[in-house]
Amino acid sequence: MIYAVIRTGGKQYRVAPGDMLRIERLPGEVGASVEFEEVLLAAADGAIRIGTPLVEGVRVHAEIVGQGRARKILVFKKKRRKNYRRRRGHRQAITTVRVTEIT
Repeated sequence: MIYAVIRTGGKQYRVAPGDMLRIERLPGEVGASVEFEEVLLAAADGAIRIGTPLVEGVRVHAEIVGQGRARKILVFKKKRRKNYRRRRGHRQAITTVRVTEIT
């Protein structure tokens, strides 16, 4: 089984060919290809390569499937007995990608 651990958008993801990921927004149109160069771990046929901090020569190729926004989260702040209440919403911009290959 081939898989890798990549870092993008300040987070780490375990990916394999064919996986769909919802990650922090990447520039690009739907159908464009992207390449992740920050590979922290790569495994193929039982051999695992761990980077220090990155694995040299390994790339993960993916295709952008969609651009959108995640669900809204509510941020509510309150200080008791001070009549202080603040309510804000946030929707994170996300990109949906399909991993095509690990080279």
